[in-house]
Amino acid sequence: MTTWLERNDPGIFATLGGPGSQEAIDRAEARMGLELPAPVRQWLLVNDVDVDERPEFPGSLVRRGCEVPVPGGTLLLGLEDIQRVYLRQLAMERMEPSEDPDHPLWRQEWLPIAADRDGLYGTFLDTANGTIGTWADADLPEEGVLASLSALFHRAADLLEGVSTGDWSGPGAPARPLRRDEPHPEGEAIRRWAHAHGITVNDRGRIPSHIRDAYKEHDQP
Repeated sequence: MTTWLERNDPGIFATLGGPGSQEAIDRAEARMGLELPAPVRQWLLVNDVDVDERPEFPGSLVRRGCEVPVPGGTLLLGLEDIQRVYLRQLAMERMEPSEDPDHPLWRQEWLPIAADRDGLYGTFLDTANGTIGTWADADLPEEGVLASLSALFHRAADLLEGVSTGDWSGPGAPARPLRRDEPHPEGEAIRRWAHAHGITVNDRGRIPSHIRDAYKEHDQP
């Protein structure tokens, strides 16, 4: 992926950032309470999007990011943005726990790899088993969509080259489609219903559980 960018799009290649530092990684691990897997450490020590002086988007959750077509997310994250997205997602889950503890909207071991500016959808690495998953607003996360971080970068390279992606999911990995960046239809339906009934709900972001419950009760025959 990096070779293709250096050869064909040096502008985007430059936004991958310069080498990160072990000290910054150690601080990030302590802040998140999460040990970064070796492949993530190696990547950040070579390419940390956040180390170079570039314009920020201060009103956004993702303030920098590199616009690489990573499946499930539009911006590849550097170390600072990884921490910001991770801590926000974890705090939201703790403030309003998912109804099904076996299928939460966020797990402590999930490390965000790519996301949109607002963090409403993106791609995570499951540090417990090394697989790749995706999350999206108003929908349950998809776990195990790719077998590894290496598979994710292979898929990104295929997308850059405009070729049909090969089977990078590995033996036995689930053949699930990766998310696209349009709003989830159920979330949009809940928001339309809420607005029609005078219930205040944000146009973006997680829909509170009491609004979901009210919609489900209303939707019952």
